Amino acid sequence: MTESLSRRNLLTLSASLGAAALVAGCSKKATTSTSPGASASTASGSAISAADYDAIITSGPVASDDVVAACPWAAKIKQAGQIVRGGTNTGQLFSLLNPATGRILGFDAGIGDLLAHYITGGSDVSKLSTLKQTTVDTRETMIQNGTVDVVVATYSITPARAQKVAFAGPYFTSGVAVQVQSSNDSITSVEDLAGKKVCTETNSTAITAIKEKIPTAQVQLFTDNDSCVSALTQGRVEAYILDQSILLSNAVANPGVKVVGEPFTTDAYGIGLTKSDPTAKAFVNSFLEQIEAQGQWKALWDLCLSAYVQGDAPTPPKIGSVEGS
Repeated sequence: MTESLSRRNLLTLSASLGAAALVAGCSKKATTSTSPGASASTASGSAISAADYDAIITSGPVASDDVVAACPWAAKIKQAGQIVRGGTNTGQLFSLLNPATGRILGFDAGIGDLLAHYITGGSDVSKLSTLKQTTVDTRETMIQNGTVDVVVATYSITPARAQKVAFAGPYFTSGVAVQVQSSNDSITSVEDLAGKKVCTETNSTAITAIKEKIPTAQVQLFTDNDSCVSALTQGRVEAYILDQSILLSNAVANPGVKVVGEPFTTDAYGIGLTKSDPTAKAFVNSFLEQIEAQGQWKALWDLCLSAYVQGDAPTPPKIGSVEGS
């Protein structure tokens, strides 16, 4: 069975081991950068070396001209010279904007840039992708209407979503978990949330998980992650329920919140694609197989996530292993 973050003994982010300490540990990885100030900045420092990140992207495979030509979706991207990725620029470990450089770095950003490099063969990583902001409410629509070429954004694969868009992958496994204020010692797991005020994002998979595990909880829905974090830190809710990987990023950025307990679901992340070109999914799945076999997936995981998870990089989930992929 594929190992999720929780099964890799994800470090509990407590008040005694706050964001500053974690970022300090990760910043050691950035010392190899040859471009001072070129790392993706977190709230407490620099976490991801842009030089190391770029080296991983440019080491990735490049599809042959005939392979690209056989996929109209990919051929259009190659002609444009870059990919338009739907996602976010506020995910501390997955897709974070450095305002000083304009670069967006992280695990999801890296998957998107590796895909763009695979299609275009471009060597200037800063020009491989353009990001358009998406939310849980807009992702499917933006794929369907062609606003974005692809969504790589901790995007959980579900049968309902798969009715609207195609999913390549999965490429990563996480799970729904619990976030509380760092000063809260009374809530240590989902079992402590019966009857309490909790929040999550609209249209997230966490809504179903809450109904199943804590049906008596009083649920407030917000359209984005920042609104949920604000509701939690301001005391309007007692817990925030969402994918553990996103909650981990929150705790890295904000020492006022922590992740408690273990995830109580398993969520597989996929790459969202149009259904209008049936060759796109097979094309992207072939790309994922290659970066996993050649080592770029592991190298990206090591660069972006290893400082926060005990043990070696997990085995990537088997492509096509979940319903909807």
